[in-house]
Amino acid sequence: MANVSHGTGDITTHPDVSEMRARYARMLGGRDVALVDGPVFLLGVYCAASPWIVHYTTSQPTLVVHNLIIGLAITVLALGFTAAPARMYGLSWAMCALGVWMIVAPWIVGDSPDAGVIWNNAVIGGLAVVLGLLCAGTAARSTPRP
Repeated sequence: MANVSHGTGDITTHPDVSEMRARYARMLGGRDVALVDGPVFLLGVYCAASPWIVHYTTSQPTLVVHNLIIGLAITVLALGFTAAPARMYGLSWAMCALGVWMIVAPWIVGDSPDAGVIWNNAVIGGLAVVLGLLCAGTAARSTPRP
């Protein structure tokens, strides 16, 4: 086997160093919010399961279905953020919209919601807005400008 090392181990003299750096930057581009993907996923799972956790399945049947659907939507967004970040981080604003909707949904979808239902949806909605803004801000910051 041929010895391809030239002793120093310094790659700065390699003829393709600029191309390798650009490729590495492209591969990592948009992944600054990788730590946000997990909390978004957990938020979606909690949102979907919250009617059973907070126990309002019999008093608010329409909100049960609503939270299940919105929770699954947030979970799918989180999976998309992880699987195809370059394409999906543009949808971070959709998560903000889902968060705002979660805050007002108890009065629009529900029927005389109690304080537990209102607080549950307000916390989920607030967290969705904050995490969506984090994703959107980081995506905007890491998007290369011509």
